[in-house]
This record gives sequence, structure tokens and C-alpha cells, in this order.
Amino acid sequence: MTMKALVFRGPNDIRVENVPKPEAGFGEAVVKVTLTTICGTDIHILHGGYPVEPGLIIGHEFVGVIDSLGPGVEGFQAGQRVAVGAITPCGQCFYCQNGSTSQCGGFLGGWKFGNVINGAQAEYIKVPYAQYNLAPIPDHLTDEQVLFVGDIMTTGFSASETGRVKIGDSVAIFAQGPIGLCATAGARLSGASTIITVEGIPERQEMSRKMGADYVIDPKKVDPAGEIKRLTGGHGVDVAIEALGMQATFENALRSVRPGGTVSSLGVYESNLTVPLEAFGAGIADLKIMSTLCPGGSERLRRMIDVIAHGRVDLTPLITHRFALVDIVEGYRIFGQKLDGVLKVAIKP
Repeated sequence: MTMKALVFRGPNDIRVENVPKPEAGFGEAVVKVTLTTICGTDIHILHGGYPVEPGLIIGHEFVGVIDSLGPGVEGFQAGQRVAVGAITPCGQCFYCQNGSTSQCGGFLGGWKFGNVINGAQAEYIKVPYAQYNLAPIPDHLTDEQVLFVGDIMTTGFSASETGRVKIGDSVAIFAQGPIGLCATAGARLSGASTIITVEGIPERQEMSRKMGADYVIDPKKVDPAGEIKRLTGGHGVDVAIEALGMQATFENALRSVRPGGTVSSLGVYESNLTVPLEAFGAGIADLKIMSTLCPGGSERLRRMIDVIAHGRVDLTPLITHRFALVDIVEGYRIFGQKLDGVLKVAIKP
């Protein structure tokens, strides 16, 4: 049996093709994808900035319905709606047992979908370690409400967790794309009293305020680091979150944080970073630079779903465009070039 899927053939070459439908082996599940989306990391893959093997089905953000279960998967049944994380840890290895589920099996090992195994921009997807990675979706929540729990929501929230944002902290978030907007919402839920965001696109500035920003800085009009220092009485913020993956935003985040503060990095970088000496305080400013790959596992997903179910955050406004799977290449064009006020696209197989 075959299915339709988006296949990466090489840099700037993606195609919707007919490919074999996956089958569930021991400990695995096959999920019928009911809604998926395009992530900024997929754009890095498309452009060749993050290399993957040609022939791979890409994509890692999705929700769906269980189609079949392999032996050894208990407590689930065919026809059940589930969310699955972009990170699919085994839950048993050295890294998982030391709390680093995103690094399952070794460096970046938790991220498998659309990286080292076939991903979610398809009609069906095979989920490894299904017992550990399937999370039921409550009947009263729609697919669009929970579409982002497996990646941008948990990733954005993890920026504040990794940066140890405390009640009353000041936080700056650089870039208000989908990840940055989720980081803004996460900073608000973590108790930040002052949230400053940096974004030059008007539609994203408006959405930033809806997600909790107190101040929105346009980097095309003022120096972000200088303005953040001014808004914080000359001190700088307690935590600066970098959500774009660019040298310039990383440097500005470093220059915006107070001595003893934390830079929490979410960006995926395509080239080597350099650390400016004066911003780093020659290495003795008590600064902390933290990086995050979002946590994995069903309990993490349950927590994200509960946040939505109890009305603490609504991420459906981030969906600005909708496409069928057969039209996903056009979705990539609009999303990748930031056209037509796009934030996120929903792809329905």
C-alpha cells in the first residue's frame, strides 16, 4: 500500500510523491496524520543549512489517529487521537535516565522525525518507542488547538525553564516568529513581570503583544540592546531568549542581559557563532549561556495539553494559512519567504 508524502531530494528540491505506507514493528505505532505543519528547522533542511539524507520524508510537528500498533504497545488502541512529540526518546538509555531526553542515544539523538527517520509531512508516520511517546488528545480539544504541543510550544516554553525565569523577572525575546511567540507566552506563564520582544514585522509585533509582550522593539528603528537597557533602568534583563539563530540576534541577546544573567538560546544556527569579548565581560561577568532542544516524552506532552485544556494559552491564532498536503510546496514558499503575514501553516493530508 502506498501513501502521499513530501520527500526531500536535495537542497531546494522537495516533492510530493507516492511512497510505501509504513508498518508497525515491535514497540512502534503507525499514526494517520490528521494535521501537520512546517517548522523553521524544515526551512534550514530545505536550504541545505541542516543536512539530511536525500529520500527522507521531512516534518516533525503533527497530530493524528492511531492506525495500527506493534507488539509491546499497551494502553492505546486503533482509532485513538494522539499527539506525538518532535523528540521521541527511548526512555531507557544513559541520556534519558539522566534527564536529557532530547539527547536520547547521544548528541541530538532525540530528534528523529525528518532528521534520521521518515517524518510527518505524509499521510502516515511510524512512531518509535510508542509507549513512551504517544499522548492522548482529549475529545473536547481540536487538532488545531494541540498541533503545536510537540514542538514549538514545548520548545518555546523550555526557553524560560532552561533560563530559570522566576516570578518578577525581566525577559527579552529576540524574534517573534512561531518559536519566539511561544517563548513569549512561556515567559508570561513562568511569571516574568516585564517582557520585551524584538521584532521588525508588523503582523508579528501585533501577535507578540497578544502573547504577552509589554514592550515591542523594532530593530530597524532603534538599537535593541540599548533600548532594553533603557527599559530596565540601565541594568539589562534577567534572561534574554534568542529565538532566530543568527549571529546578530545572539550578540544582541548577550548585550541585553544583566551581569549574572542568562542567555537562553533556541535558535538553530547554520554557521559558527562568535562571542564578542566585551559583551561576554572577558569571561568574568557571571553570565550563563544555555541551549535547549525541547524535551520529549508523553508526560511532557500531557503537561502542554493540560495548559491548553485549562485555558492558560491559545496558540490557534498562530495558524494563518492552510493547505492540503498536495499543495505543501506552496506552503513552504510562503512560510520560508515570510509572505502574506504568515506565522504558521496547517497542512491537512
